[in-house]
Amino acid sequence: MSEQRRVLSGRYRVDELVGRGGMASVHRGHDLTLGRPVAIKLLKRELAENDTFRTRFRLEAQAASRMSHPTIVRVYDAGEDTETDPDGSTHPVPYIVMELVQGRLLKDIVDAGPLSTADAVRYTDGILEALEYSHRAGVVHRDIKPGNVMITEAGQVKVMDFGIARAVSDSSSTVAETTTILGTASYFSPEQAKGEPVDARADLYSTGVVLFELLTGQPPFRGDSPVAVAYQHVSEAPTAPSEVTDTVSRGLDAVVLRALAKDPFQRYQDAASFREALDAAVDGKAPSKRQVGALTSELYGADPRQAAETARSLRQLSTDTTMRRTQSGPPVSWIWTGVVVLAALLISVFIWVISIRPTDGINPNAREVPDLVDTSWERAEDRLAELDLVARKIEEASAEINEGNVIRTQPEAGTTVTPDQEIRVYVSTGQQMATVPNLSTMTRDEAVEALEKAGLQFGTERRRSDPDTAADMVMDASAGGSSVTDGSELPLGTRVDLVVATGTVTVRDFTKTSTLASAIEELESDRLQLTVVREEDPDCPAADPEIVIAQDKVGEVPIHSDVTLTVCTGAADG
Repeated sequence: MSEQRRVLSGRYRVDELVGRGGMASVHRGHDLTLGRPVAIKLLKRELAENDTFRTRFRLEAQAASRMSHPTIVRVYDAGEDTETDPDGSTHPVPYIVMELVQGRLLKDIVDAGPLSTADAVRYTDGILEALEYSHRAGVVHRDIKPGNVMITEAGQVKVMDFGIARAVSDSSSTVAETTTILGTASYFSPEQAKGEPVDARADLYSTGVVLFELLTGQPPFRGDSPVAVAYQHVSEAPTAPSEVTDTVSRGLDAVVLRALAKDPFQRYQDAASFREALDAAVDGKAPSKRQVGALTSELYGADPRQAAETARSLRQLSTDTTMRRTQSGPPVSWIWTGVVVLAALLISVFIWVISIRPTDGINPNAREVPDLVDTSWERAEDRLAELDLVARKIEEASAEINEGNVIRTQPEAGTTVTPDQEIRVYVSTGQQMATVPNLSTMTRDEAVEALEKAGLQFGTERRRSDPDTAADMVMDASAGGSSVTDGSELPLGTRVDLVVATGTVTVRDFTKTSTLASAIEELESDRLQLTVVREEDPDCPAADPEIVIAQDKVGEVPIHSDVTLTVCTGAADG
């Protein structure tokens, strides 16, 4: 069997190849159990043979599968199959099964030509809407780029590959190795480029890079190698988009520059704030050129290109092929010694520049954000007030934290802040609930789709005969062994089991064992509700009472159908 017709785990048929990336190939596929088209991502062999990656990948795919939002490509399943090589050895084939989206990659749209400002803003807003949802669910994407964004035929934004970047980075030993796997450093945040821990604000930086590219047709930083681009993310100030494309407003300049701040605390702190700023830039008053310049100075320093020159010197020193020895013999050795010393000096200066912070000195008024997780909102507010910090309550659903208790803070616990700084305190509203759709009016396929849209999962299917219910109509639903009614509330992600009508009733064989009268009584009863058609056979002698000698339907019979019973009506012998 060819690879295109391979069936993974006995359930997912792999069809034609539709795309190939740095980590995986994507195929059109078919879920043989649920009878629906899907997209199947097969991981590359070098990733599949990394045990750490496979474990990390499975956990991250499970986290991503719990997210259900119109702007996120749904992950239905993740698993691992095996493939046998010609020499008889086997190797693992990790895969993920996703929603099949009809549309184009945002990368292909950008490559095809310039976008209007309206389209650039609309696509960016869709990405931020997806991130706003995923960040509330505790999932950081880590690899936002046009190649991970689909635009449907209706213009809907769909972000994909949540969690995969984390699986890669957690199983890669170096930044360079991670960069190679992900295929590009153009959208890295500075903290990713330096190999530091990242949070949701790294996604917002990457979204700022995408917005810059949508507005100008090119990313803010370009270089001959991923390392060269990473240096620029860490050290160089971005050009305002309007300096590349004069149709971009200064309002959007300010939004992009804020999103691309090197310090995460100077960026937008969440996707909602980014979206609000984007809306304001489109609808509101634009800042002046001087105000944009002041913002650049605030975010990137009075001399933002100083570190850039250091990085550029390093790259030139490491790649310069024009230097030639013009003397033979020992006298030239001092030149090479000088080059080595200069390289060491430049490297030291570069490390000092990227590590320097405005708050390197000890601030006697500094405060450390306390660990407030799972404490009550009231207690959290009091503790922050004791530290002269301002608590801002933000409610969020959580399955793990009791209602009224703290899920997390932003900035997170242990962060050093100044007095009177606002601390966002995310407080649990309890388990996020989903409303059960009107399943009793739906077919089985309609019910499965409606459950997924509602944020619930389809569980098992059981077939039942009923004379009043058409084939494939939902008869009953249950969750955890208890019946579920239309419009009731269930925790988000609950598996719902369905009882589906067969559209048939079971008819036994009455031939030579039953009278016509008793057969009619049973077939036309409320249990079967069939119609009996009496047929006479004059070639055999009549009997009293009449005995059924032939029957046209036995076993599973469509509801409300006719059953023909034959009896003898000929003259008696003798």
